[in-house]
Amino acid sequence: MDEGEKRFLREQGVEVFDMRYIDEVGMRHTLELALAGLDDNTHLHVSFDVDFLDPEIAPGVGTTVRGGPTYREAQLCMEMIADTGRLGSLDIVELNPALDHRNMTAELAVDLVESLFGKSTLLRLYQS
Repeated sequence: MDEGEKRFLREQGVEVFDMRYIDEVGMRHTLELALAGLDDNTHLHVSFDVDFLDPEIAPGVGTTVRGGPTYREAQLCMEMIADTGRLGSLDIVELNPALDHRNMTAELAVDLVESLFGKSTLLRLYQS
């Protein structure tokens, strides 16, 4: 994110959670804060920017940045959004099949989108 984008977000009062914040408090707490203000009339649009993922699990993107979320952190994020029942729309960006290794990134993106639409990756014996 460049300085102009950061300034614009601050001016608009948009709360930003960077990877340091996520590392310090965890993905679950971060998502709980991000989703806390939703009400019954809120519809979420998710712009799934595939290059936010760590390139070890998602090499098929135009701009790789080490230190992004792991597979499990990304799954948790998608599952928590799905649990809100507020997903209204989705777009997927930055996926580049020409740079992918044996469709690794594309298959991961499909897996994460399935979770976003409610497919559970684990049998949940209880709801916390």
